Amino acid sequence: MDQENQSDTTASNFVAIDTGRLETFSDGVFAIAMTLLVIEISVPHIGNESEGTTLFGALIEEWPSYLAYVISFLGIGILWANHHNRFRYIARSDPGLIFLNTIFLMCVGFFPFSTALLSEYMRSAERTTAVAVYSGTLATPLIVFTLIWLYASRNYRLIDFNLDPALLRKMTRRYMLATALHIFTFALAFVSAPLSIALLVGLAMRLALPESETPPHTGGSQP
Repeated sequence: MDQENQSDTTASNFVAIDTGRLETFSDGVFAIAMTLLVIEISVPHIGNESEGTTLFGALIEEWPSYLAYVISFLGIGILWANHHNRFRYIARSDPGLIFLNTIFLMCVGFFPFSTALLSEYMRSAERTTAVAVYSGTLATPLIVFTLIWLYASRNYRLIDFNLDPALLRKMTRRYMLATALHIFTFALAFVSAPLSIALLVGLAMRLALPESETPPHTGGSQP
């Protein structure tokens, strides 16, 4: 019996792990991924171009790299902001959350590759594939992050017990909608790559807007 009680106590203590280290590690991955994006923007070498090519013209020719950089930087920034905001409500951690967060960060780390792919092939005959891979790169971490939120919020497993149920439902609906729209954007890439890119830009601008939330401690009692 003593051994069983000790086991239960150990499990309980493990479930109650603070999220501080998880958030710090996540911030580091976000920072590295965002920094690596700029490496994919190459410096023009006009000495290798045809006569009459100017540096200004060569810089203009790099517009796919700039566009991909801006979308990716905003995309990662929005993911970071949502990750930061949601962990105001996720008060505890457990192995399931750590695993899902690791998968989420793995998806974030893929951004530099898909950004380089998009900038390289945006103007080529292979742009459909490049845009599909890129939009999929944006959709995948959103899907995983939605799973993180659903996992943590189910029956108040890991979130603050005082979180208003109405606010919880509102945030859940927001993530489900954003995920559905990004999946649609991925499918749209096979129909029209330019429309898919335009929708990605629009979604990035919309998600960058601050969301209206009430303070986390509004529910009053443990469910």
